Amino acid sequence: MDFGARLKELRTTAGLTQQQLALQLGLTKTVVSYYELRTRSPSPEILIKLASIFHVSTDYLLGIEHERIVDVSGLTEEEVSAISHLVELFKKKQMH
Repeated sequence: MDFGARLKELRTTAGLTQQQLALQLGLTKTVVSYYELRTRSPSPEILIKLASIFHVSTDYLLGIEHERIVDVSGLTEEEVSAISHLVELFKKKQMH
């Protein structure tokens, strides 16, 4: 998956319009559209902002890393354990 497709997927999954994302980035809707269409590439600063907004690594955004990482900082051990259990259940479900 290329950067533009990954950005669009993250944006739509988060329930954001291009305009809403653009406001968070301090850009115009047109620039976000260009990113998704792959006619422009974000600066390193914007790439870092995108990673922060979507709680993913810049490597994930760029397609270097294919696994998505969930940020569990600030959660209790019990909450982390519950999330880990859910992930394992979903993985098992996909295998069947």
